[in-house]
Amino acid sequence: MLRPANPKRQASVPVESVDSLLIPLLTASTAGLPLEPALLGIVRSFGFESFVYGIATSSRPNRDSRSLVWTSLPASWVQAYEENAYVEIDPRVKGVFDRASPFQWDAASIDGPPRVRQFLDHAAQYGIRSGVVVAFSGLDNSRIGFGLNSPISPVPPERSAEITALLGTLMILGTRLHDLFLTQAESRSGTLATLGKALSRRERQCLEMAARGLTSADIGFKLGITDRGVNFHFGNILGKLAALNRNEAIAKAVAAGIIRP
Repeated sequence: MLRPANPKRQASVPVESVDSLLIPLLTASTAGLPLEPALLGIVRSFGFESFVYGIATSSRPNRDSRSLVWTSLPASWVQAYEENAYVEIDPRVKGVFDRASPFQWDAASIDGPPRVRQFLDHAAQYGIRSGVVVAFSGLDNSRIGFGLNSPISPVPPERSAEITALLGTLMILGTRLHDLFLTQAESRSGTLATLGKALSRRERQCLEMAARGLTSADIGFKLGITDRGVNFHFGNILGKLAALNRNEAIAKAVAAGIIRP
């Protein structure tokens, strides 16, 4: 389950001159108003239509990572993203996980197997056809991604040039947004948001294979996904089953009849 992040102003982080970009958010926070409309207004001022802010609690590929999301996109898209295990083939995720510079993407220029095309076609229904993703690591070893989406594809050369000129500004926007509002999102969200939620089909597959003694590398090979993708699913499994590790998750799932021993 992609848990919802809970943005809130970090009182311990001083506001700097560079935060002029975030004045609408700071004003909304001070007034106790919702932050999503304020951020959406900022995003649209740069020519994009929606945003997604994701946090993976561990940037290490060998660790089970819980994930949180804050987005202006409909809940139906977040649900579809999880149910279809799109994290495994999302070109935006692949494009930014091991880089520090922004990733500018356009569905019209992305090649891939049929499942990638399925993702792109489905995303297009929600106005996600091109955009930019800024990714960076947090001080607690988390991995953060801030994506701005556009329904335009292919992106005209003049618009692409405009976006390129904005990349530095968007990096500052994403990192300061995290510093000021989302640094403690994981500790505030806890596990209650996913506790008791049903496992997805892919999560059950991963758990059943782990119950047979398969490692993340083994499971990834059989499913045709990366180790990191497997660990992403196990992070969700641990949250949903309130388990401390894979062995406890397997025991709880067997006892509950979710998987067969």
